[in-house]
Amino acid sequence: MKGVKIISIAVVLAALAACTSISVDARRDVAFGVAAKAGFQSFNVKTNSFRLAGFYRVGNPQKPISIYIEGDGFAWIDRYTISSNPTPRNPLALKLAGLDQDSNVVYFARPCQFVDLSLERYCNKRYWTSHRFSKEVLSSYNQALDQIKEKFNAKGFHLVGFSGGAAIATLLAAERSDVLSLRTIAGNLDHVALNRAREVSPLRGSLNPISVASKLKAIPQIHYSGGKDKVIPGWVAESFVRAVGRGPCVSTRTISRASHLDGWLPVWKTISRKIPKC
Repeated sequence: MKGVKIISIAVVLAALAACTSISVDARRDVAFGVAAKAGFQSFNVKTNSFRLAGFYRVGNPQKPISIYIEGDGFAWIDRYTISSNPTPRNPLALKLAGLDQDSNVVYFARPCQFVDLSLERYCNKRYWTSHRFSKEVLSSYNQALDQIKEKFNAKGFHLVGFSGGAAIATLLAAERSDVLSLRTIAGNLDHVALNRAREVSPLRGSLNPISVASKLKAIPQIHYSGGKDKVIPGWVAESFVRAVGRGPCVSTRTISRASHLDGWLPVWKTISRKIPKC
């Protein structure tokens, strides 16, 4: 038994080392490769607090724009260790945005992802942990969307958020009058209940999407869950929909073969065309 324990610890340490050895530059290279394949251009939006990195492909200005918001990224090395840089190793929302056939697609990373942290005065670790959905983070996205709207004279936004990005998209939808639809993918739509169920620390500095659910009843929306997702199970979306109040504008759908990160790409090119309607 002692030998088994030693081997197990060695495997864990090796896996941890492999995870942490993926440099930030390598993570950026992955994202730029995905973006180039999708025909995206890179950009940065300066807001009062954060510089938000992103990519865009806008071929039809003055029309609605589909906005994709990334997940939490590489926020934690393990359950007890905070990452020094949240830039995602697997930018799933960017990959999904690249599959979207809409002529107008904009992707936003989360605060402190894909930027030089030494130049970002507000990039404290709390903004990818306890304050990831804070008022100041939400304000940055509101400013960014205002800038995008002005630049392209956009006639509104279709918001799409993955995981923690779904929380941001939902909170934005509750505040803005120019959101035409909302789609969430494996969305963290009630972090209070989810963290309680997982027995992890609450996000004390963050707004909770389910608290604004009642404001969204008239917005066309669909919330996708992965049938194999053990990170954010389907009950989170179902609970959120109950809080919105069931009606013609809101629905859920389970992608049976999808986990939190896997199984979305094979189906998204098709289902991304299904923009919610009431």
